[in-house]
Amino acid sequence: MTRDTLNQHIQAMWLDYLQLNPQARLIHGLFLARNTHLINDHIALRTFDLPEVDLAHLAQPFLAAGYSYGGEYHFPDKHLYARHLQHSDQDLPKIFISQLQTHKLQPDSQQLIHQWVDQIPPAVRATESFCYSGRHWNPSWHNYQQLLAESEYAAWLAAFGFRPNHFTILINALQSHDSIESVNQFLSQRGITLNNLGGTVKGSAAQGLEQSSTLASRINVRFSDGTHSIPGCYYEFAKRYPKADGALYQGFVTDSASQIFHSTDNRQGR
Repeated sequence: MTRDTLNQHIQAMWLDYLQLNPQARLIHGLFLARNTHLINDHIALRTFDLPEVDLAHLAQPFLAAGYSYGGEYHFPDKHLYARHLQHSDQDLPKIFISQLQTHKLQPDSQQLIHQWVDQIPPAVRATESFCYSGRHWNPSWHNYQQLLAESEYAAWLAAFGFRPNHFTILINALQSHDSIESVNQFLSQRGITLNNLGGTVKGSAAQGLEQSSTLASRINVRFSDGTHSIPGCYYEFAKRYPKADGALYQGFVTDSASQIFHSTDNRQGR
């Protein structure tokens, strides 16, 4: 994948993401009106750990485009494993890919997921755009509820398939705001609801990263037996701090990321 092709894919991912998070266009516009340009810190992707679609599979096109693996992260309470990819050009977003440890779910849920993944044509899985190719199955509302009882993450994947879960504004690159607190206040004053699990600010300067996020807006999703309103995607904001060598910390903080995952919860703040 060339640099031009990579930029085209990132733009296509952004446009796909806006369909699941219309509020992001408003937020992006609010900051763009006050800054010469915005830098996207990272894009988050979700998948299952089945070899046909796992983290390594989603990472392949980015690795071919000059990305390399960064840190790895474990979320045992959520049955998740994640890694991030980063590029030497820090204006390019990091790619945070998490995968559900399917074998830790109940047998009926595992069977559903295997059936759905089996429906994806190999030619589709082989495309560079697979990570934002959407849903390749037609779940019922009952299927969604069944997975929701076990894992919010699994239910989100069942409903939306393969596509960006969130984009992230890098606060360090803003001229309008220099702290995560001022960003959060700016958003709250405009009626935008933030994820307040563990406080609106996750992480700390000492950890090298502070994060906050909106709560995912509810959108209508079509299931095989009807249309229902469920949480879609959210927008994140990140402030990075220098390490001892003066370079900005480029990784992620597991505890903070675990709380950020709850931005798509069906129950939080509702």
